[in-house]
Amino acid sequence: MVSQNVVSEDDIILDELLSDKDIPGKPPFKAYVEATVYDKDGNIIQHQRQPMRSLTQYFLGLIAILTVGTYQSSSIDQAPPIIVNIFGFPSQINGASPLIYWSWSIQLGSGTQSFSPTLNSLAAPIVNGTGTGELEYGVLYVSYTSTSIIVGITVFNPTATTITVSEIGLFITITMPGVSTYNFLFSYDTFSTPISIPGNAMATFQITLSFSG
Repeated sequence: MVSQNVVSEDDIILDELLSDKDIPGKPPFKAYVEATVYDKDGNIIQHQRQPMRSLTQYFLGLIAILTVGTYQSSSIDQAPPIIVNIFGFPSQINGASPLIYWSWSIQLGSGTQSFSPTLNSLAAPIVNGTGTGELEYGVLYVSYTSTSIIVGITVFNPTATTITVSEIGLFITITMPGVSTYNFLFSYDTFSTPISIPGNAMATFQITLSFSG
């Protein structure tokens, strides 16, 4: 049986918080997490889509890189305090490349925890592997439309035991060549109904950031 999408009162409240009440129409920004489970024959046995509720402070830090830049001014060659404080970057880089690269990854977990903007890990991460309680993670994919960014991954349960996924995190890895590599939890969500992946079955997980005007 395919489960129906669940929309709760909390989901409605989130949409209200994300929207500008002075502007008619849809909220300008929406984010979703989505899971689809397939049996060993490729049939959909569970599907769930729910609003994302929990962008962390590292989302703010990434936006700060794009909006305020990586140095304070032409006369002050130091990183803005918001970037230093959130990411822990050095305030000034001498003799190294000022370039910043980042990439995404999705991690699944079997635990739950209270959300905090400073979270940087899942409660009980499910590791990539073939042993008991482990999932084989496929290659992360990122796709784009004119209004959305979609990050997704396919996982496979190689064992005969059902694995339950109750939490999902979008991670960002930031690399500063010649300096260091940093890993941060960009978003953290728990599923309103845990996702059950039977033995020898697969599932896809997606995180969608959608914009409208």
